[in-house]
Amino acid sequence: MSIYTCTMNLAIDLFIETDTMNPFTVNRTKDDDIQANGKGVNVSLVLKILGVNTTALGFRAGFTGNYIEDYLREKEICTDFIEVPGMTRINVFTQVNQTKEEYKLVNQGPEIPAEKVQDFLNQIRDLQSGDYLCISGSLPRGVEPTILIEISQICQERGIHLVIDSSYKEVMNCLQYRPFLLKPNEEELESWFGEVIDTEEAYLFYGQQLLDAGAENVLLSLGGEGAIFFTRDRIIRGNSPKGKVVNTACAGDTLLGTFLAGYLTDQPLEETLRKSLAAGSSTAFRKGLTDFSDVEELSKQIEIKEEGLKTWQIIK
Repeated sequence: MSIYTCTMNLAIDLFIETDTMNPFTVNRTKDDDIQANGKGVNVSLVLKILGVNTTALGFRAGFTGNYIEDYLREKEICTDFIEVPGMTRINVFTQVNQTKEEYKLVNQGPEIPAEKVQDFLNQIRDLQSGDYLCISGSLPRGVEPTILIEISQICQERGIHLVIDSSYKEVMNCLQYRPFLLKPNEEELESWFGEVIDTEEAYLFYGQQLLDAGAENVLLSLGGEGAIFFTRDRIIRGNSPKGKVVNTACAGDTLLGTFLAGYLTDQPLEETLRKSLAAGSSTAFRKGLTDFSDVEELSKQIEIKEEGLKTWQIIK
C-alpha cells in the first residue's frame, strides 16, 4: 500500500504580519514567513510528522515549483511532479494586528497544457489497488473540474482509496464512484446543495445525504465549531479548542492529514478525531503548520460524543 497526495495547483505562501494596512502608503511589516504550500503538500507534511510516508503529485513550474520540490525532498517526502511551462504561484496572507483582519490574496498559477493533463491521468492509472490518493484544493488553468470525475472513475476501477477535499460542484458527480472519504466544510455543503446550512440538525442531515449519494465516509469540518465524522454505522462529533486564531489557511489540511494518519495506523476513531481537531486548531493558532508540540494540551479541551444515527431525520 502506498499513499499519494495531489496538489494540482501548487503554491508558495507568503505570510505577512503588520500592525496596520492603509491604502496609498508604505505599510511596514512586523514579520514574514515563506512556506511551500498547497493543500495536498500540507497533508504530506502533516503525515510525515506523524510517521506516514507519502508521494506528492501535481504540476510544478519554474523556480518557484523547484523550491517546493526541493523543500519536500529536504523533509524526506517523495515527489513525482509533472513539469509544466510558467511559474508556480505565490499567494499572500496578511494578518493586520490593529484590526484583527486577515487578508488572503490567492493567485491563479500556470496554465496546464492538455498533454500534461493526460500525463497526470496516466500517473493515476499506474497506481495500485489498495493505494490511497488524496486530491486536495483548487485546479489550475487548463484543468477542468470534470477531471475530478475522471479521477474518481479511475480510482474505482483500480481499487484505489480516493480522498477528495475540493470545493467544486463536480464533487457531487464523483460520489457515484464511491470515494473513500470526502472532507467538506459548511460553505461547500451550502454550495453543493443550494441550501443555507447553519444548524446542528442540518449538518447531520446533509452529511448523511453525502453518504446516501455514495461517499463511504465524510469528515465535515466546521472551523471553530469542530467537526463531524460520518460512516454508515456511526456519527461522532467533536468541538474545537479555544485559542487565538492567527491563520486559518492550513487548518483544514492539518485536520485531514492527522485524521488520515490515525486511520491508516488503526488508531481508535474517537482519539483520531480528537487529535485531528487539536492539530487543526494548533495550526490555526500559529503562522504555519503545527509542530504538534501543543496538541496534547489542546486535546484536553475536546469532547467527543456519539450522535444518534437517526438524528438527521428530524429536519426531513
